[in-house]
Amino acid sequence: MAEEAAAARPAEEERGRERERDPAEEIEEGEIEDDSADADASAAKRGGPQPHPLENSWTFWFDNPSAKSKQATWGSSIRPIHTFGTVEDFWSLYNNIHHPSKLIVGADFHCFKYKIEPKWEDPICANGGKWTISCARGKSDQMWLYTLLAMIGEQFDYGDEICGAVVSVRGKQERIALWTKNAANKEAQISIGMQWKALLDYNEPIGFIFHDDAKIDKVAKNRYTL
Repeated sequence: MAEEAAAARPAEEERGRERERDPAEEIEEGEIEDDSADADASAAKRGGPQPHPLENSWTFWFDNPSAKSKQATWGSSIRPIHTFGTVEDFWSLYNNIHHPSKLIVGADFHCFKYKIEPKWEDPICANGGKWTISCARGKSDQMWLYTLLAMIGEQFDYGDEICGAVVSVRGKQERIALWTKNAANKEAQISIGMQWKALLDYNEPIGFIFHDDAKIDKVAKNRYTL
């Protein structure tokens, strides 16, 4: 029996070596190992929650007051921060940036449709105007968020008229302005202004200024008032 066991041992060892050399289990050069854990993770990723795309992509811009100078051309200190195109991207960004109440005095923070610059000179903004609301310092955070959600969520009947919005932090107050494309389209501007006030539950009067008027007069008069 001992001799049979001794004779069987080399055969078992040889079969073990053959199993180790099994071509079906070997990975040839250029092949990817079938790691079940990685495969499961990849499958879970593919089958997980999908991002929710917005109808338009939007870009946040920041105008840093420390970069402004009296000699510089207006708008030259405005810089793009980030462009987002999904609901998830928006919240990821919004939750990690300063809200208006935390910005320094003189700062302007913009959110405009992708490829529209927050400047009068932009071709899409050139013939437009803006509605403006005001509030005390530190009180615009909620209105700014609601304005952003209304814009990116396409809640305006004349959504195609919307260029973007800007919140401006000043010494005694904060202002939010909603920029539109065609200032002369009174029906669209009145609709936008009324919906904006309703969305914000804002009861104070608001006015609409044409950009062309603002270029000529720093204290341009309102063309429309609600």
